[in-house]
Amino acid sequence: MDITQLNQDFGIDGSVVFTEELVGFPLIKIKNDFAVAAVSMYGGHVISYQPVGADHDLMYLSGDVVYKVGKGVRGGVPICWPWFGPHPTDSSQPSHGVARTSFWQVESTETTTTGATRIILKLTDSPETHELWDYSFELRIAVTVGKTLNLELITRNTGDQVFEITQALHTYFKIGDVDQVQVLGLDGCDYIDKVDGGQIKTQLGEVAIAAEVDRVYSNVPAELVINDPALSRKIKLISKNSTTAIVWNPWIDKSKTMGDFPNDDYKHMICVETANAAKEIITVPPQGEYSMAVAYQCEAY
Repeated sequence: MDITQLNQDFGIDGSVVFTEELVGFPLIKIKNDFAVAAVSMYGGHVISYQPVGADHDLMYLSGDVVYKVGKGVRGGVPICWPWFGPHPTDSSQPSHGVARTSFWQVESTETTTTGATRIILKLTDSPETHELWDYSFELRIAVTVGKTLNLELITRNTGDQVFEITQALHTYFKIGDVDQVQVLGLDGCDYIDKVDGGQIKTQLGEVAIAAEVDRVYSNVPAELVINDPALSRKIKLISKNSTTAIVWNPWIDKSKTMGDFPNDDYKHMICVETANAAKEIITVPPQGEYSMAVAYQCEAY
């Protein structure tokens, strides 16, 4: 992945530039009238999105982030695919699948009619992916940087065998104070409490964080909101073809066990993930396609 060639083939003057701030890990930097953003070609991974005029990035990225082949990037939007969490039948397989630890290829870059910037990255099956998941596929992430950040994860089955997937856009959001933040829209939804041995519980009221939280919510509405009074903003999440959401914060003790995560950063991040997971298993027939999408919109108050 030659940076000069990438800029020649896919760069857009004034709005899309390819850099290599860490050798071997190309980064796409985007700037337009609406926002600045950055996408890592390792993992097909959005790591930054900051609207023009906003004081803070929408995304949390660890100050101790590690770029290393085989390891996921801590922060931004990791792509969990073709399974979310542990492999459903083989615990020796890597957590969250193969997408977040693979190098993706650029398929296209463009400026849309509205002035937004749209980038499509693609991952296809390879001998390495077949060792872990023996199916033929094309996976695309379409990233549109405009007034909102729009992400679309598109799975295509290019083989002759049906396959099943679970998946998630494992988004880390930057917040001002975990003691004040709330996730709105999940009241009444059932969830798997992974901190409490997988017990099934029902959310009562809005989600607040006062201890380690790792919950897989089912039958969620298309719109959720992160209310972040410490940064005087609300973040709207509007999803399509997803009825599962994961809320995660590692809290104090788990943060100390994570070598790529500063001990106190649990105070300034929350994951609210758009997913097809748990009982929401997606079947993709040969030559079939499935798209899951989400739009993130930041509103100051």
